[in-house]
Amino acid sequence: MHIAIILVLGLVAGILVGLMGIGGGIVVVPALVYFLGMGEHTAQGTSLFILLPPLGLGALAVYWKERHVDLPAGIACAAGILLGGYFGGKLAVGISSRPLQALFGIFLVFSAIMLWREAGKSPPAKEGPHA
Repeated sequence: MHIAIILVLGLVAGILVGLMGIGGGIVVVPALVYFLGMGEHTAQGTSLFILLPPLGLGALAVYWKERHVDLPAGIACAAGILLGGYFGGKLAVGISSRPLQALFGIFLVFSAIMLWREAGKSPPAKEGPHA
């Protein structure tokens, strides 16, 4: 039964990654904690493992084909994420599960508020690469 739940979770996370460009961890981490009973650290570590190989490659192919990828920005940000991910992981493993869950929740709420505020603004004049 867990395998079926995990497969559905992966499918839903993949659809959301392609549809909204969100990080799959926003979906995967809470689902692993609440549906499978994993601890926060294990859920985050498992999410990183799950997302490492396929992280958006399917969606990236579509965006690349439509010329909606800024390659220099992507490379620079990926380098920052590589370095920041290492140091963030070092910090996270030193924090107990409850405060780590609280930080994750605060981040999600903050992200939701920021996106909600942006949604109320008028759309950009032009959509496309380097808009």
